[in-house]
Parts: sequence; structure tokens; C-alpha cells
Amino acid sequence: MERDAFTDERDRVLTRKDSDKKWAWVLTGSGHFFNETIDLINKLNFVDLFVSKAAEEVLVMYKKKGKISSEIKIYQDNSSSSASVGKFYKGAYHTLVMAPTSSNTVAKCVYGISDSLATNIFAQSGKCRVDCIFFPCDTAPELKTFAPSGYVDVYPRKIDLENVEKLKKFSQTTVVLSFKELEKEIEMRGECLKKSYF
Repeated sequence: MERDAFTDERDRVLTRKDSDKKWAWVLTGSGHFFNETIDLINKLNFVDLFVSKAAEEVLVMYKKKGKISSEIKIYQDNSSSSASVGKFYKGAYHTLVMAPTSSNTVAKCVYGISDSLATNIFAQSGKCRVDCIFFPCDTAPELKTFAPSGYVDVYPRKIDLENVEKLKKFSQTTVVLSFKELEKEIEMRGECLKKSYF
């Protein structure tokens, strides 16, 4: 798990007004730990979920359509300049979670391309200095991932791995390399927020 040099300072400066803010969670077209991710999202309180067009298809493939808590507000990818992105400028979120994230989305984020709901949210959250937890799907030369038909072997390309390394250099962005690290980072962030509120 990579934590940038500003993490500890960011944790200290959270204030009581952050208690009114929510998690912003982005789903992309990656199926990597998809079922586990939906379960994790459903355990959180105060979440807005942003679903890319590719993620809509993945929800159907993994039979998770309709399995998201009714307490979670879902925003769909109707346009890359969706009005929902503007909520970042209103201070609606304390943390953005990009998980699981496809190699396509990672590449666009790394090179500053914001032509979809997912990539636009990452760009705008950065401009609003919202902390981001980022879980890319391609994190090692060899991976096993669960597809709708069962486990499959995946061999990420060199460029995919290089993009993950570049992503680690982004400010206010914590890159996690496994689902366990994602769970741990979410838990740590939640505990930090609780301490800041009370």
C-alpha cells in the first residue's frame, strides 16, 4: 500500500464539518474483486456510488444488479460532464474511492484524460483536493481474478504496470494493490474520520 507524504497531515486537519460529508465511490468496467467490492460498499454509511457505462455491464454479468443497498444514491454515466460531478465543488465528499479500476480508466487518469464519468470525477476530485483511495485491477505481472465463469489467469502488460507506478506519484492519492489493502485503508480512513468528528 502506497501512502503519499501528505497523508498524515491530511488526517490531522479533518474538521467537524467533515461529519456531513460522504464517501464517493466509482465503479468501472473491471471485474477484479467485484463481488467483494459490492459487499464492502453495502457495509458503509453515507455513500454516493458513481457507475460507469462499463460498470453497468459488469453489474449484470456478476448478477449484482439490484443488489446495492437502497440507502446508497447511484449516479449513472449519462454524460462526462454530469451535474453530479459538481457536488465535489460543494464539498459533499471527504473521500473518493476508485475501486476496482480498469486499466483503461487508470491510463486515462494518469494522462489527464477526463472524457467519462469515472475519469471526470477523478480529475475534479483532485482539483477539489479530495483524498482518493485507488485500487487498480492490474497490479502484478501475474494475477488470478474471478470472472463470471470462474477464476482466470491474467497477465497485465508492461504499460499497465507502468501506469500504476505513475499513479502512485499523484498527490492526495493512496494506491492499494490488493483487496485486503483496500479494506484496511477504508477501515483506517473511517476510524480517522470518527476521531475527527468527536
